[in-house]
Amino acid sequence: MPQHSEGDGGRFTESGIPVEVCYGPDDLDKAGFDPATALGEPGRDPYTRGIYPTMYRGRVWTMRQYAGFGSAAETNARFRYLLSHGQTGLSVAFDLPTQMGYDSDHPMAAAEVGKVGVAIDSLADMRRLFEGIPLDRVSTSMTINAPAAILLLLYQLVGEEQGVDPAQLTGTVQNDVLKEYIARGTYIYPAAPSLRICTDLFAYCAEHLPRFNTISISGYHMAEAGATAVQEVAFTLSNAIAYVQAALDAGLEIDRFAPRLAFFFVARTSLLEEIAKFRAARRLWAELMGDRFGAQDPRSRMLRFHTQTAGVELTAQQPLNNVVRVALQGLAAVLGGTQSLHTNAFDEALALPSESAARLALRTQQILANEAGLTDTADPLGGSYFIERLTDEVEARVRVLMDEVEALGGAVAAIERGFQKERIEHTAYEQLRAVERGDKVVVGVNRHTEGEEEPVQLLHLDPAIAKAQAASLAAIREQRDNDVVRAALTDLHDAAEGKDNLLVPMREALRHLATLGEVCDTLREVFGVYRPPDTF
Repeated sequence: MPQHSEGDGGRFTESGIPVEVCYGPDDLDKAGFDPATALGEPGRDPYTRGIYPTMYRGRVWTMRQYAGFGSAAETNARFRYLLSHGQTGLSVAFDLPTQMGYDSDHPMAAAEVGKVGVAIDSLADMRRLFEGIPLDRVSTSMTINAPAAILLLLYQLVGEEQGVDPAQLTGTVQNDVLKEYIARGTYIYPAAPSLRICTDLFAYCAEHLPRFNTISISGYHMAEAGATAVQEVAFTLSNAIAYVQAALDAGLEIDRFAPRLAFFFVARTSLLEEIAKFRAARRLWAELMGDRFGAQDPRSRMLRFHTQTAGVELTAQQPLNNVVRVALQGLAAVLGGTQSLHTNAFDEALALPSESAARLALRTQQILANEAGLTDTADPLGGSYFIERLTDEVEARVRVLMDEVEALGGAVAAIERGFQKERIEHTAYEQLRAVERGDKVVVGVNRHTEGEEEPVQLLHLDPAIAKAQAASLAAIREQRDNDVVRAALTDLHDAAEGKDNLLVPMREALRHLATLGEVCDTLREVFGVYRPPDTF
C-alpha cells in the first residue's frame, strides 16, 4: 500500500479505496460476500482464484523477458543469452519506426532506428532475428500494434522457411491499437480501419495459426501513463468489449476466436491492491463473456494475461533499489495468478538493460519460482479478509467506470471524445503532486536520499545501426523482383478498398520482400492516418 505522511487521517490504495486498520468476517458480510459465487475454486467459473485448478503446481508461469535493441543480429544474441540462462519464452521489443510503420531509411525514422527496440524492415531482418532459434520450440510474444499483422506474417514466413507448420507456431501478438489512442501514441490509421485489421488477423489466425494468441489487450501502457488499478482494468475491459463486438460484426463466431484473446497488465509495488486487481479482472471477464456475449466454451471466459513489472516506478536515483521494487512487483503478479511474466532490469530508468541487469531480472523470477514456496498451492491468499474485500471494492469501482464508458457509446466513442485520456492524465498529475508534496514516499527520491549513488554499467548502442539498416534496404530493393512486389502491393491496395481479408495479399507482398514501410504506405493510401482531436 502507498505510504502517507505521519498523522494522516486515513490510508487509501492507489485507486483511492479506503483501507481500514483491520479486516474480519464482518467486512465480508457487510459487502454481501458469498464464497460460493464470488470465491469459488481455482480453474472454475468465475475464475477469481485462477484459471487452472492447480495453477503453478502443475506448470510454472512462462518467464518471458522483453528484449530488443539495435539490429536483428544484436537482439538475436540477447535472445540466445537469455534462453541459455533459463528463459522459457521470447518477447520482442520493436523500435519506434517499426511500431509506426516506417522503414529505417525514412526521414521520420531519423535518430530512432534501433533505439527502444529492434529495427525490422523486411523478411530479411526477421530471418536474422530468429536465426538459430527453432520456432517450433519457443513461444514468442511481439509487442506491436498498428503493424501487428505485418510482423506476425513475417514470423510465419520465417517459421515456414525453417520447415515449421504454421499451425504449430505459438505466441502472442499485441495487436491492441485502441490503447494507442488512449495512452501510447503508436497508431497509424483511424480507429475503424484499425479495428478491421485486428479482426482480419483474428480470422486469419483461426484458419492458419490456431495456437497463436491474436491480441493482448493491454492495460499496461495506460498504467504506465498514470492510470490507477481501477482505471487500468475498466478501460482495458471496455476496449476488449469493442474488439469482441467488432469481431462478431465481422461474422466471426465467439467461441472460434475468444479462446485466443489474451491480456497484458502491469504489476506495481502496491502489492495487495495489484493482487486484488487481477482477481477482480478475471471475475469480470468471465461474467462479460458469458452473460453479454453468450460464450459457451470455458476457455472463452478465462482471462489469460501476461504481466510486466512497472517501468514507471523504476527510479534513476539509487537504481539498485529497483531490484527490490521489481521483486515485489513480480510477487504481486505471481500471487495474482499471471500466466507469463517479464521482470524489468534495475537500470532501465537510465538506459536499455545491460546484460548483467537482464540476467538479474530473470534470476528474480527464478527465485520466486523455486525458493519462495509460491508454486506449492493455488491462490495462497484466497479467503484473506482484506484481499476478498479489496477484490470486491476494485470490481465495484471498475463496473462504475465501465458504465461511464458505455454511456458515452463504448470504448471507441469515448476515445474519440478523449474521455479515457483525460481521466488518466488527471490521475497522473495527482500522483506526481503527491510525490512532490511528500505524501507518497518514493525511497531514494523524496525520502531516504542520503548516501552515495551506486555506479552502474550502462548499455550503449552502436550509432552505425541506422546506416547499416539503410544499406540493407537498398540492397533488398535492388535484388528483389520489383515488378512482383508492385503487383502484390496492388493486390493489397485492392483488398483494402474492398472487404477481402488483408493478411492474405499482405503475406504475399512480404514473401517477395516488400518492406514494412511499403505495406503500411499502401494502407495509408486507402485508410488515411489518424489525427488526435486536440491537433485539429
